[in-house]
Amino acid sequence: MADGPLIGISTYLEAGARWGVWELEAALLPTGYPRLVQRAGGLAAMLPPDAPEHASAAVARLDGLVIAGGPDVEPVHYGAEPHPRTGPPARARDAWELALIDAALAARIPLLGICRGMQLLNVALGGTLVQHIDGHAEVVGVFGHHPVKPVPGTRYAGAVPEETSVPTYHHQAVDRLGTGLIPSAHAADGTVEALELPSADGWVLGVQWHPEMGDDLRVMRALVEAASSATRPSAVS
Repeated sequence: MADGPLIGISTYLEAGARWGVWELEAALLPTGYPRLVQRAGGLAAMLPPDAPEHASAAVARLDGLVIAGGPDVEPVHYGAEPHPRTGPPARARDAWELALIDAALAARIPLLGICRGMQLLNVALGGTLVQHIDGHAEVVGVFGHHPVKPVPGTRYAGAVPEETSVPTYHHQAVDRLGTGLIPSAHAADGTVEALELPSADGWVLGVQWHPEMGDDLRVMRALVEAASSATRPSAVS
């Protein structure tokens, strides 16, 4: 693909966004996400929340998909009651992104989940989450850093073979792994920091940290390369 593969990135709706003289609801995405896609050689397309039944048609037009970070996944999706530290639900976003994940898995479109996106991928495949952990978001509104160690032989280790310090900001984590998923990196405290499906199930990876907040392009380049070589499905009319 001379112009690079088209990578869709999920976004969220925010009431009262302000720019210039305007204060309106807006579809938002931190610029780190599209810039990371662009720096890795892809074309970035923002995907605002839509009706879940439109997810397959959206995915059919993409070469790859990123599910971005954001608020906590509503615990009802993995059969749990809310923890006191769990944030308010984002039901429209949960429904849309779960539908995007299902569509990408069905179409075998390369898929990368980032932070919440990794957690939602785990939930979509029947896994559960720990609703609060300490030490991975120490200062409100400030990204921290900690090392993650790859699991040898995994797709993630193929892209990033050494232990690496990563930008992190999360207070929830993967608990029980979803069907077919394997861990591919851990933090020093044992937290699952990356997970993936085996290669036979397509290119599917989730990372718990925020690569868009750093300078390491290797994870995104791996997605872009997979999207470049994947067979693109026919567009839905």
